[in-house]
Amino acid sequence: MENNKINFVELQATDLKEIKKFYGNTFGWSFTDYGDTYCDFHNAGISGGFAKVEHVDTGGTLVVLYHDDLSLALKNVKKNGGEISEEIFSFPGGRRFEFIDPSGNKLAIWSDK
Repeated sequence: MENNKINFVELQATDLKEIKKFYGNTFGWSFTDYGDTYCDFHNAGISGGFAKVEHVDTGGTLVVLYHDDLSLALKNVKKNGGEISEEIFSFPGGRRFEFIDPSGNKLAIWSDK
């Protein structure tokens, strides 16, 4: 652990079973349950968790994942129940797309390929 470094990201989820299925099938993440209202996720590049809520609050923070095959990542997000909110677009340094997970969290995936 390092002082002043991000070491954990907490996302919200309306249905923990559904959100674990989505992220497990789409990205290969694994989970540790802590009761009925919280689970940690693993194999995501950073430690994090999902807190069960009635309604997901969205804000200005955007979690961005990396994948070297953006088309495959987009296909997997769609196949597993994610909604594409912005199709693949270019930006200086690469390309990315944005999606909404089954609980309503907005994330992005980028690639330098």
